[in-house]
Amino acid sequence: MAKHDTPLLDQLESGPWPSFVSDLKQQAEVRAKNEANVEFQIPQDVCEDLLGVLELSYKHGRTHWKHGGIVGVFGYGGGVIGRYCDQPQQFPGVAHFHTLRVNQPSGKFYTAEYLRQLCDLWDFRGSGITNMHGSTGDIIFLGTTTPQLEEIFYEMTHKFNQDLGGSGSNLRTPSDCVGAARCEFACYDTHALCYTLTQEYQDELHRPAFPYKFKFKFDGCPNCCVASIARSDLSFIGTWRDEIRIDQEAVQAYIGGEIAPNGGAHSGRDWGPFDIQKEIIDLCPTNCMWMEDNKLMIDNKECNRCMHCINAMPRALRIGEDRGVTILAGAKAPILDGAQMGSLLVPFMKVEEPYDEIKELIENIWDWWMEEGKNRERLGELMKRQGFQKLLEVTGLDPDPRMVMEPRSNPYIFWKEDEVPGGFKRDINDFRKYHQR
Repeated sequence: MAKHDTPLLDQLESGPWPSFVSDLKQQAEVRAKNEANVEFQIPQDVCEDLLGVLELSYKHGRTHWKHGGIVGVFGYGGGVIGRYCDQPQQFPGVAHFHTLRVNQPSGKFYTAEYLRQLCDLWDFRGSGITNMHGSTGDIIFLGTTTPQLEEIFYEMTHKFNQDLGGSGSNLRTPSDCVGAARCEFACYDTHALCYTLTQEYQDELHRPAFPYKFKFKFDGCPNCCVASIARSDLSFIGTWRDEIRIDQEAVQAYIGGEIAPNGGAHSGRDWGPFDIQKEIIDLCPTNCMWMEDNKLMIDNKECNRCMHCINAMPRALRIGEDRGVTILAGAKAPILDGAQMGSLLVPFMKVEEPYDEIKELIENIWDWWMEEGKNRERLGELMKRQGFQKLLEVTGLDPDPRMVMEPRSNPYIFWKEDEVPGGFKRDINDFRKYHQR
């Protein structure tokens, strides 16, 4: 028998899709059945009271969680998100309901034993509710009490050799794609770079000192499987600067139907014979492909690495061999300002240990942002406020046409005096002489 009536939440179970409400009810039943066998360290009815407080929030049209305040583990300023209910008498099971962020393994490679250890720990000292994964990439432990925080942290670090992730105004947990471990398109070792920067910037990850959050994400290729271009302040996307490799015999095999496109992934539907003109050439966003003398031709200088042709014909087209990374800056979700995609900052950079060039770029950006950024202002908002030219100045990068999305529409160009030989006076005099003639 449910502890709280939840008619509004019950509606969320009525549709055709899986519902988190059903999952919470299932977890509440599991904890109730295990009551005689397991000595839980937090209130037994945590899941039932969570459903109750959520129902009340739906009924009132406002949240019943108070601001978290300061709560955490000794020595760390991040990793724990404090949460308290403003109705502790009515819902004692969630009077405290703190969240812990657990630093996910690089590429999210787990063993079954590791996951069982985490789940056993969380069943014992928390609600048993997890989120795999948060938008940053962390494993999320949802709901425990203040006395259990140090206990959980001790067991994680001493038994599992596992650290907390980032939260608050700090470096958030770096996240990368599966990379070369499983993907033939990876242009650099995402795991090595992600791990190195995670270790290098431990202080920035655990002790908040930034104006707001800062995220790294590492995509091995332009398919962007961790969506770094849309969700990270500094996005690292694998690319190449030579030509796409073409196997003309395999191209003919695709055209002749001997090789199925998209790896044969047709979702159970017969799409008919493969039409390279319709399905590849006409879909190229820069029109850089054509057939000539029964051969596929590519104008590589016009290619923008959309990956469509390579994804559709992986046995005929391969990424280039001169590989590196493209770096974009300033992506964010709509919090203070609207959502922004990353802006191209470095068109191409080789990715080689010990990654000194990348670290220098990161630290120059941080120095500027920490000096000039307002409270709760992301890097992208600072770029928007002070201009991309200022970002180039602080990073020491030379302007590149590939950094520009479109030609300028404003005819007025403003120069700084130190950028013009002879200063403004000479230019103004020349301008007057020209018009006097």
